[in-house]
Amino acid sequence: MYDNDDHNIFENEDVTIINPPREKAAKSFDGDIFSKNPLGEPARGRGYSEAYLTRRFVVIMMIITMIVSSALSAFIATRVASSSHANKNLTYGTLEKATGSKLTVAQIIAKNENSVVEISTKSSATNMLGRTVISQGAGSGVIVREDGYIATNNHVIDGASSIVVKLHNGQEYSATLIGTDPDNDIAVIKIAAEGLNVAVIGDSAALNVGDLTIAIGNPLGSLGGTATTGIVSALERRLVIDNRTLTLIQTDAAINPGNSGGGLFNGAGELIGIVVAKSSGTGIEGLGFAIPINTAADIIDELITRGKISTKPVIGITVTDVSSDQAEASGVKTPGTYITEVTSVEADAAGLKTGDRIVSIDGKKITSSSDLIARVREHKIGDGIELVIDRDGKEITVQTKLIPSN
Repeated sequence: MYDNDDHNIFENEDVTIINPPREKAAKSFDGDIFSKNPLGEPARGRGYSEAYLTRRFVVIMMIITMIVSSALSAFIATRVASSSHANKNLTYGTLEKATGSKLTVAQIIAKNENSVVEISTKSSATNMLGRTVISQGAGSGVIVREDGYIATNNHVIDGASSIVVKLHNGQEYSATLIGTDPDNDIAVIKIAAEGLNVAVIGDSAALNVGDLTIAIGNPLGSLGGTATTGIVSALERRLVIDNRTLTLIQTDAAINPGNSGGGLFNGAGELIGIVVAKSSGTGIEGLGFAIPINTAADIIDELITRGKISTKPVIGITVTDVSSDQAEASGVKTPGTYITEVTSVEADAAGLKTGDRIVSIDGKKITSSSDLIARVREHKIGDGIELVIDRDGKEITVQTKLIPSN
């Protein structure tokens, strides 16, 4: 029942509980003590504060949260730092291991961009109506001597009535033809300039598949100074270009018409090939080729010195290189340099046969056709040489004389 002072009176056998008025009963959380009813029990009825947490409990939970948060932050920071350190090592510490180069690509380009030139040509021809037609061509070249000698491909300047060279700095010069070697698609031209930036000659025989390559040239005849990167995709790749078989370096650096005659450089920034773009075809990507500098260098030197290629000593045979991958398909057990045709009376009389593998010349091991050519060119026409050949698993020694190449 209710009294006049708005007190609630509950009679329960021996106990009479008088609750204070609602506006007086509600107590807020204060300190470590819950609001309590007159019996000292936590308030649960209407009008009482629903406080369940003590200040001490909240403080403890905050401290625990801070400790866990700090530990988690430290763990994440350690992982991020570790990841950053690993990335740094991958980017800088293992550059030589990853690319075979101590130089960055940017450094290699900076070292050689002034050594590669743009070449533009004009040629005249008579059309079906008997009229003279002027055609234009474009390619690239590599400066090989500071006094203006430039190496390029023979097909770049073949038949040209005028040749113009443009340096990387934009200067243009008329060029004169010094000499050509159509068989190896090499030519040398010259401009009247001094103090030019010369490409440093490397060693193409030291290349391995996977080594870094950078091609610099004039793709499409209008994008001079373009640099593209790749790797050595294959060595001693034999291709027939203009009915001539060339042994080339294969790369996946982007190479397009206009790159012909430009430079292919290794991870040390050294010239290791003269680019040949004539073998490219429509829709072909990732296939580029270059004449190994070890093949081109002697030809370039002789063209500069003599203006032409002198008659070379030869054995009188045609050979091909068979790799480990090609051996089974070629029907042979051992990779190496094999005779595919005997073309001279002297070689035939010496007993050389198609299918023989050339093991050595004068005691020097032969590992490729380029090796064979180099060994032969150490001699003169008429010199006698000793070949060791492998025929059906048996080594045979053969004596023969070198003959003129033409």
